[in-house]
Amino acid sequence: MTPLLTDTLCTNCGLCCDGTLFADVELVGLSEVARLEIMGMEVENEGRNTGLLSQPCAALRGTRCGIYAHRPKCCRLFECHLLQNAQLGAVTVERAMEQIADAREQIRQVRAMLGRLGNRDEALPIKERCAETLAAQGGTTSETKDRADLEAAMATLEKTIWNTFLGSGQRRE
Repeated sequence: MTPLLTDTLCTNCGLCCDGTLFADVELVGLSEVARLEIMGMEVENEGRNTGLLSQPCAALRGTRCGIYAHRPKCCRLFECHLLQNAQLGAVTVERAMEQIADAREQIRQVRAMLGRLGNRDEALPIKERCAETLAAQGGTTSETKDRADLEAAMATLEKTIWNTFLGSGQRRE
């Protein structure tokens, strides 16, 4: 039996959950908020009928969801551009896996640069970590060059994210 594309691609990716593609996930209704809170998930709920699940998701285990059977509706419905293209046959599974590996390598490099610049806060989405680090003033000439390198690497990663995973018309902050 051939495995589902989600079993092959999504379980090797996890970028929609690790703070790379999104900063948060919007929850649907108080019952979804309550269900996740009962499971020990921290949900931002400021007296609204919805909540936000911050990314990186606390339920992420490597590249897999630790609460998969109970994941939020938004997570159940989301299909990245790469998965859609693979389902349509516009990209092969092998090429999709290469694109995932390329993106993960870019992320590894950005995280390494962030670490060298002193930002080791893995609880924040990568885009926020970069923004914080790039906004920091001062430092040596070497740190200034490292910031410029980080800015360039993040710009390349952003391009990869939009072109490969989010596609046109799906931009969200």
